[in-house]
Amino acid sequence: MKHILVVDDDSRLRSMLVDYLTQHAFRASAAKDSHQLGQILANDPADLIIVDLNLGREDGLEIVRSHSTKSDAPIIIISGDRLDEADKVVGLELGASDYITKPFGLREFVARIRAALRVKSPAVLPDRSIYRFGDWMLNAKRRQLASRAAGEVKLTAAEFNLLMAFLGAPKQVLSREQLLAASRVHNEEIFDRSIDVLILRLRRKLEPDPSNPKLIVTERGAGYVLDADVAVEHRPVGRKM
Repeated sequence: MKHILVVDDDSRLRSMLVDYLTQHAFRASAAKDSHQLGQILANDPADLIIVDLNLGREDGLEIVRSHSTKSDAPIIIISGDRLDEADKVVGLELGASDYITKPFGLREFVARIRAALRVKSPAVLPDRSIYRFGDWMLNAKRRQLASRAAGEVKLTAAEFNLLMAFLGAPKQVLSREQLLAASRVHNEEIFDRSIDVLILRLRRKLEPDPSNPKLIVTERGAGYVLDADVAVEHRPVGRKM
């Protein structure tokens, strides 16, 4: 049973969401702030975290920033008063998988959670493979990306899945629809922009000059392409990177 953790300083909303999730075959718990969140996660890791942007004196974006680099658990932002596109884009840039605006229907809420939990790993990519492209090496099992120049670079879950999609189809144009499915970003309101933001994040980590990308290239009107040869090395269990 998947563990969903709701972070919201509104006790009535917390209780309502926890009760509804429990009725729909989830194990749910709740926290009012980052302190309680940390206490719960120390003993019971979450499969998905729901974060309200406004937590009294805290900014929910700081929780998104912190946990997107520590865990592969998807994060869904909920907000009732920060509805500008800029806030949504910042949330996605920091690693959130989705952004839901209040008021929202509970059935839609659960559907978005199930969509975010649906991990779509490319069947053609073995879990223990090492991928080499350009100056980079990715250990797929450990989700470790590194190069001699940059050292190890952290990837969020969405960034990792997006990169795996590119590595599975080098020098092939991938549409936004394909990349959305691969990266587990499901938000119809910002459909195109969400992929653009993820691409920008990957470019900042992979490209020497993100404003003049050489690895992830835009094909106008079609999508994006990884313009690099990819070498795949299959490694047995127990062999280190």
